[in-house]
Amino acid sequence: MKEITKSFKYVDYLWDDKKAAEFGDNQVDLFLYRSNILGADLRITNYGGGNTSCRTIEKDPLTNEDVEVMWIKGSGGDIGTLNRSGIAGIYTKRLRDLKNVYGGLEDEDRMVGLFNHCIFDLDSKAPSIDTPLHGLLPFAHIDHLHPDALIAVAAAKDSEKVTKEIWGDTMGWVPWQRPGFDLGLQIEKCLADNPGIRGIVLGSHGLFTWGDTSFECYMNSLEVIEMASEFIEKKIKEKGSVFGGQKIESLPKEERLDKAAQIMPLLRGLCSSENRMIGHFSDTDVVMEYINSNDLERLAPMGTSCPDHFLRTKIQPLVLDLDKNEDLADADAVLKKLEPAFEAYRQEYADYYNTCKKANSPAMRDANPVIIIYPGVGMFSFAKNKQTTRVANEFYINAINVMRGAEAITEYTSLPRQEAFDIEYWLLEEAKLQRMPKEQPLSRKVAFVTGAGGGIGKAIADKLAAEGANVVLTDINEDSLKEAHATYKRDVSTYAICDVTSTESIASAYKKACVEFGGVDIIVHSAGLAISKPLEDTTDKDWNILQNILVKGQFDLAKQSAAIMRKQGLGGNYISIASKNGLVAGPNNVAYGTAKAAQQHMVRLLAAELAKDKIRVNTVNPDGVIVGSKIWEGAWAEGRAKANGITVEELPAFYAKRNLLNEIITPDDIANGVFSLVGILDKSTGNIINVDGGMANAFVR
Repeated sequence: MKEITKSFKYVDYLWDDKKAAEFGDNQVDLFLYRSNILGADLRITNYGGGNTSCRTIEKDPLTNEDVEVMWIKGSGGDIGTLNRSGIAGIYTKRLRDLKNVYGGLEDEDRMVGLFNHCIFDLDSKAPSIDTPLHGLLPFAHIDHLHPDALIAVAAAKDSEKVTKEIWGDTMGWVPWQRPGFDLGLQIEKCLADNPGIRGIVLGSHGLFTWGDTSFECYMNSLEVIEMASEFIEKKIKEKGSVFGGQKIESLPKEERLDKAAQIMPLLRGLCSSENRMIGHFSDTDVVMEYINSNDLERLAPMGTSCPDHFLRTKIQPLVLDLDKNEDLADADAVLKKLEPAFEAYRQEYADYYNTCKKANSPAMRDANPVIIIYPGVGMFSFAKNKQTTRVANEFYINAINVMRGAEAITEYTSLPRQEAFDIEYWLLEEAKLQRMPKEQPLSRKVAFVTGAGGGIGKAIADKLAAEGANVVLTDINEDSLKEAHATYKRDVSTYAICDVTSTESIASAYKKACVEFGGVDIIVHSAGLAISKPLEDTTDKDWNILQNILVKGQFDLAKQSAAIMRKQGLGGNYISIASKNGLVAGPNNVAYGTAKAAQQHMVRLLAAELAKDKIRVNTVNPDGVIVGSKIWEGAWAEGRAKANGITVEELPAFYAKRNLLNEIITPDDIANGVFSLVGILDKSTGNIINVDGGMANAFVR
């Protein structure tokens, strides 16, 4: 292959010679390294998209002969995070021998099962549908990618002609065909008919490129993508504008976020008519250029072209017929405007299903939109979890880039509806969905936890996240929040500084929750402090701070969250972390005990009022949570030790001995109490759960 530049304008060159040298001649490790850096650039391929492979010579364990083995990304993997456990090892010859038993297009599904008879490595991931597309080519290293620029070429009118215009005779072209064994045969034929080409464009689909080494393959892929990108940008400059120019102007950034926070709970509720969904919002320049354009009305209904796109975004988005300056304060009035649009979308999707379905098609899936466009404001997506909805959003941005490029080149074309349906409701795709693991108890839920920078609040957030919830961590200490947030994987948590004594600060934190996840389902008021003083030493300041944080904070949190939950129409949970001290009278505790009692009775009042909205309100009462609790780090511990005539060091043993079970209570125990109320006891409201090891004088009944 000719010498090629390492300088690129439209893609990132990420190959690190020193890093690659660490793998020596291990071709599998180099293939995994190549895969990861290709997957790191969303202009090259998005999450879960694309496929990569390499060939090595291995000893056959049955014959001790040298055999060629193809190592390829397994089914459902992601090249950006691909590792050894995510690939399949295939006897190349056996895979090619499947040509002898292939019975044509009607035999495609059976062929996938036969891939398992070609497995060399018994630890292999299940081979993907793209396996023959790689295996029937002769190259040592192969990339199958979905770059925006290449799909723009593939989805452009006269795509074959455009391919030749860009690359001359150095690239092949194969028309659209559903992935499978026959497409592998078509790619093999294209190479045979065009020896010496460096790659193949798949109509409405993507790109195949290759090389003798992992590095050469990587460079070939980048250069081919760069050439397409340069060609598109040249065409855009010649046209002078894209998408027919701007139709409306975007609202300022902060106003867009305000609108998003207001409308997302309404959209979430509508999108959750069959299954509860998690939201994502995007208002990047790429998104705004498209959704504010004159051509949005024409292009959006056409749908996406690449299968990887519409499998995650549905075939087309819902475009809201709302003015960007619409007053969203009256939720009921806005809902009346939105409901007909959602009903029409669902009906159109049902018509699409009923028109295209076959005798053996799986049952129709959720008919709600995944992508929702609000011109002037931004783009929303809703799916089963944060990762899925974020990825769907990213894939539609890929689709926008494809439309942008194809329109600049000639004219954008989308897949015929029947072809799209045959991919979306492919029996193999359905089987993949059926293999998905069972969802966790709190999957699809958003939990908002105050005081989550450490102690009991962080333990509660950890438990809810472990059970599948997205968590919004709030606290007054940003450093603690950052540290807590860093303990979660991507797409699990976000954080917001929140002073619960400030109505405005609470509103800002809820805004963050709505923009990040679409709304809230679980509120846990864990923020607090404790002051232990005799009556004569208790100051107005002591009294007021306890009332403001514990009582007024709980009131404001409940009032604002109830408004969001009512918009969603999905019910919800409010949990107050109170204390045994709200039930038991003791010395040196008048301000704290009174505030905790107020919290407990407020829960009963809220439970009675919010039940009609299916919002359940309950209390968890800790006691003696000394180890790991923030309130025991200072004067409170000294005060309780003094009140009981012991030292601070003796407190854990003292508190354990005084409960009936003689148990030390930890933050994790309190977290389990919260989970029981939000994840198990779904018909409980107005109740108190004591997590104190058993204190007879605190028994509620």
